[in-house]
Amino acid sequence: MLRPALFFALVALVLPLRSSAQTSFKPPEGFVPDAETAIKIAVAVWEPIYGKEQIAAERPYRATLADGVWTVTGSLPKGFTRGGVAETRISKEDGRTLGVIHGK
Repeated sequence: MLRPALFFALVALVLPLRSSAQTSFKPPEGFVPDAETAIKIAVAVWEPIYGKEQIAAERPYRATLADGVWTVTGSLPKGFTRGGVAETRISKEDGRTLGVIHGK
């Protein structure tokens, strides 16, 4: 059994950590305020999955915002009419990656 003094010391250490996480700064425009930021996040997610060369070949990237979610897609290389591109959905509010696909 923990001694009362040790118990209260542990509680005193843990409570401030919990409070600071709850009062963390949140930007008014969300953590992903613009298309440029959304694209940077998408590329950082895509490269380890599909490879830097593949993702670089899908420039330019496009980002659109709807209902608080950025959808970022790559582009087919010039002259290609078939194939797929990387796509990801990112929460504007907190930057979570909501889904990643690569069309074929």
